[in-house]
Amino acid sequence: MADDAPAAAPDGMRLYAIGDIHGRDDLLGELLAMIERDGQSASGAVRKILVFLGDYVDRGLQSKQVLDRLTSGTLPGFEAIHLKGNHEAAMLEFLRDAAFGRTWKNFGGLETLHSYGIQELALSDDPADFERARVHFEAVLPETHKRFLQTLSVAVELGGYFFVHAGVRPGVPLSRQIEEDMLWIRDEFLDARGSFGKVVVHGHTPREEVVIRENRIGIDTGAYMTGVLTALVLEGTSRRIIQTEASASRRMAG
Repeated sequence: MADDAPAAAPDGMRLYAIGDIHGRDDLLGELLAMIERDGQSASGAVRKILVFLGDYVDRGLQSKQVLDRLTSGTLPGFEAIHLKGNHEAAMLEFLRDAAFGRTWKNFGGLETLHSYGIQELALSDDPADFERARVHFEAVLPETHKRFLQTLSVAVELGGYFFVHAGVRPGVPLSRQIEEDMLWIRDEFLDARGSFGKVVVHGHTPREEVVIRENRIGIDTGAYMTGVLTALVLEGTSRRIIQTEASASRRMAG
């Protein structure tokens, strides 16, 4: 792709990139219904691909229900690619090390545990309670959920786009990016103005509106707080947005 050529999805594909869900299965169900209707306009020869950008869990109260949905299969006629977010990494870290729960509970872990019926940490910072919660969580976590979390991809390149949860480190080729940056990076990536080689489609940093720059597109619209879950639709060089609609009754405190 020439530097001044617009980024394009691969020929014969319609891509739907879905931003951070954060335990809002209600919004996910609504957005997928919207995407299914939108997909009816695609030619039968077009491959329709969902690219989930990670952060399925934490903050919202329906993390288990989100993973139930994602592990039960994709929409009829659609393929799905699921990427890892930093919150999935945190969930796995708690399963390995109960002490990490002290960190995780402060950025959404309590809500995830609550969705699985685990209450041990609601009012406690006792190390013994962290371990009890970890053991309980390991016992009730469906094997399908654990396998899903353990086999998530970190990034995918499709045509002129690079899909990743948080972003990439400027100055490092896309093929040499490390997982920590792709799950956690913020300011160095967000402030960069140069080309990354592909247009990076990412979530991780919530904004009230979709952010479109020459080098990146950010589609985390803070669904768990705002009620707005976003999908970016890419086909050829065209770009469209599909979103759930915010309303006061559908907003949740994070």
